[in-house]
Amino acid sequence: MSTQTADHTDIRATNLAAVLGHLRRAAPCSRAAIAAGTGLNKATVTSIVGDLLDRRLVRETQQTQNHVGRPATLLVLDGSAYATIGLEVSGRGLTALGCDAAGEQVLRWHRAGPGGNAGPGRTISALAALARRAITTVQASGRQVLGISVGVPGLVDRDGAVVLAAGLGWRDVPLRAELASALGRPDIPVTVDNDASLAVLAEHLYGPLAGTANLIQVTGDTGVGAGIIADGRPLSGHRGYVGEIGHLRLVADGPACGCGRRGCLEALASLPAILSRIDGLDEGDPQLQLDQLIQRAQAADATVTKVLAEAGSHLGHGIAALVNTLNPEVVVLGGAYALLADQLVPAVDKALRDATIAPDAGGCRLAVSSFPQTATPLGATAQALSPLTQGRLPRP
Repeated sequence: MSTQTADHTDIRATNLAAVLGHLRRAAPCSRAAIAAGTGLNKATVTSIVGDLLDRRLVRETQQTQNHVGRPATLLVLDGSAYATIGLEVSGRGLTALGCDAAGEQVLRWHRAGPGGNAGPGRTISALAALARRAITTVQASGRQVLGISVGVPGLVDRDGAVVLAAGLGWRDVPLRAELASALGRPDIPVTVDNDASLAVLAEHLYGPLAGTANLIQVTGDTGVGAGIIADGRPLSGHRGYVGEIGHLRLVADGPACGCGRRGCLEALASLPAILSRIDGLDEGDPQLQLDQLIQRAQAADATVTKVLAEAGSHLGHGIAALVNTLNPEVVVLGGAYALLADQLVPAVDKALRDATIAPDAGGCRLAVSSFPQTATPLGATAQALSPLTQGRLPRP
């Protein structure tokens, strides 16, 4: 490809991404409104919209309210032709979520296990089976699968290998390569990312916190991790290892952590750490244990109240390290933390404000996730759409 052709292709992709972004934010809207909102000229918008209509990524509709004369022709996103699949691996099992190109949910499944002791081989086999089932279901609905993205609680490198997932007992697992090989679908791209990084993407794109420029989401279902949006952009770091607050060492002689050290936040305030300190829970099923924990918390069980208050205090000190460093507007408690928010938030908030240096915690406030069960796979579906939002269209 010549330099001139490459430059033209890059410009076209940039313009196309701008049009799709405006439609995602402002639809239904007219071609003229897109031109005004993006700064592109009308001829460019008309050309791009024609391409999007041909590929069934947008469709025309009519708006007659508050309009004099002939109804205006407006455009909305059309998700009917394409979908992406988001997967999550956690200590509580595997989750699959499918969303169309407009962000509407088309499937949601959860299966218990394999457990944290199953090993990566069995987990990847189960994950591949779940992904194949999801692909079949999406394709049966007449949609093309644009991509699959997987969230894992741990360090994930740029190649999609899990360097360390202490809560799962994984080290140096080439998850992306092994899952792609097991699927045998070279036409469907597979990506892997940290679960919290995907969860914060869901909070940033959907729900009441959408568009918040400085946002952190903290999850602790398996390990403890933080997904970070800084100045409107996902923060990933030099090698993708951002947000591992679970391995902040808070208590020098504290309990052993899966990373091999002692006194880490993960060993003090993750869901597994909380469950390990409460007697009388059924063994073997983490989801059932969580349900029982929630019931006892709501009943003001004295032991549960004490354990959650202590965990919340540790969590607040861990979050304070992020607040002192990044000055977010909102910190969101996700996953099990959201389900236990009534008991956790007072202790988290007190510790956070005691440990932050800026007045009023730098203007930061705590919030509870609107997606306690699905933030990671929902963010994964959005990540799998990223080639589209960057202007790389699927083949018609």
